[in-house]
Amino acid sequence: MGGRAAEAEPLGRFVTAQAPNVRLVLASRPENVMLVREVLVGVAEAAGLEAITLNDIRTAVTEACNNVVLHAYEGSEGPLELEVYGSDDEVEVVVRDHGTGIRPQISSSQDGSSGVGLLVIQALADRVVFQGAGVLAGRAGWDGTEVCMSFAAPGSQKLVIAREDRETEAAPSDDLAYAELATTTAVSVAPWRVTSTVLPRLLSALAARARFSADRISDAQLLADELATRARRDSPSGRLSLAAVVGQRDLLLRITPPRGARAQPDALAPAGFGAVIERLTDDQHLASVGHAQTLDLRMLDRR
Repeated sequence: MGGRAAEAEPLGRFVTAQAPNVRLVLASRPENVMLVREVLVGVAEAAGLEAITLNDIRTAVTEACNNVVLHAYEGSEGPLELEVYGSDDEVEVVVRDHGTGIRPQISSSQDGSSGVGLLVIQALADRVVFQGAGVLAGRAGWDGTEVCMSFAAPGSQKLVIAREDRETEAAPSDDLAYAELATTTAVSVAPWRVTSTVLPRLLSALAARARFSADRISDAQLLADELATRARRDSPSGRLSLAAVVGQRDLLLRITPPRGARAQPDALAPAGFGAVIERLTDDQHLASVGHAQTLDLRMLDRR
């Protein structure tokens, strides 16, 4: 367990990996904290974390996310970002907002729910750094905050990302409009071992949110397994980047081929997708979103 004092240190010297194993962008809504927790369980499975370590990480990260939900946007909604880095015997997590931000002074005299949550983070993490997150494009004056947490994880497996992915990985929210956050969850995951454990949990949770039947939720999990398998084939580390848009009994996946992928978008056209994905989805087509070409897969529940 942690308990060390919070620090004010540049993130570049705090996070050891060059690109996150998971980057998640979603709206600062209470129900989205559950999605963050599901992602952390998937990472723990891939890294072989002990149950007590996972519990500490989930509790601390939940407190950081709750702080964003409750305080960052002064009653409004905005981006909640999560980054997870797995290195030798350590897991590092960054929770970021682009709101008014907080300037925490961790001390026993701190009052309010935010203060209690920050004390919990300090108690559970082996190291905590708070710093400004910069200005989100189009939101001048909203500096935001990054809460960077490090957790000792003896015996955990290093989640290695291939050099190509470290150098070319792009944020999954590059072409995501601020107004889309209410219905959209963006994620980028690597390597394949993490993709295969995180994506099924995430898509199953989103399918449940879309009010899919139990059978259709199972289909979403099977689709995630198939997409992870294809990512392993098409990307050096099996990186997969997508934006999931949730509607009423409607789940749309906008998949962006990673830079440097061996397969070009044309090779991922519906004709080449195979029977499994064709059976699990109701529509498959190529689309252009912002500056990116995406493969759109739509699942419907017609019950």
